[in-house]
Amino acid sequence: MIIDFHTHAFADAIADRAIASLVKACNNEYTPCHGGRVSELLEAMDRFSVDISVVMPVVTKPTQTKTVNDWAFSIQNERLVSFGGIHPATDDFKRDIDYICSLGLKGIKLHPEYQNFFVCAPEMLKIYDYALSKGLMLMFHAGADPAYNPPYHSSPEQFARVLDEMKGGDIILAHLGSQQMWSDVEKHLCGKNVYFDTSMGFSRYPNEQFLKIVKSHGADKILFGTDSPWSRADEELEIFNSLALSEAEKALILSKNAKRILKI
Repeated sequence: MIIDFHTHAFADAIADRAIASLVKACNNEYTPCHGGRVSELLEAMDRFSVDISVVMPVVTKPTQTKTVNDWAFSIQNERLVSFGGIHPATDDFKRDIDYICSLGLKGIKLHPEYQNFFVCAPEMLKIYDYALSKGLMLMFHAGADPAYNPPYHSSPEQFARVLDEMKGGDIILAHLGSQQMWSDVEKHLCGKNVYFDTSMGFSRYPNEQFLKIVKSHGADKILFGTDSPWSRADEELEIFNSLALSEAEKALILSKNAKRILKI
């Protein structure tokens, strides 16, 4: 089984506009492999032999919160799991988190750049703590983003401070802990109670560095992800399957870890 733990899709009415805006924002650095609709994500999964995808919506305005979460709930089926979303500028984070819980969504996606917050800000720690206390997972965009210029709103050192403040729960950092900051991931994050996903991905970090991080951090805390539609699962899988990992390690990364924390 292959579970892609990091994908994106949009409501049909806004998919074309959303994809075009994101492509422009990143100066055409990425070429999407599908058009952003749920139906197109499912078609891509069929093409690339992905069994289950986890969709990560991002709430970019507080007024979008309920609409985004209702949509996230509506798209779920036997092949799609969705996280919910919350905006840091919400006037009542407990209300929003309680609503996500009432829908049965598995977690919350947070994007420090798109949502304009620093990950270790004291007001954010309250949101994380409450969400984790309710059994929700937290997925963060981590590190650099081509649509933004440094200094970025997250880094391995900042995430390490967050982890030291939390009392448990499942936290996932995208892009192998922090995009383009992998030496600092090794220094500050490896061995801590946190998951990394592999998204955006094997075409960017050196294979040797990926293997070092897996060895240092543990294959039981790595999740396969693509950031679809921004990378192709077949290309990511081709590189991943060529690496010097045991079959047991590959199985953990491709699906077993995801099944365990998603409880599926």
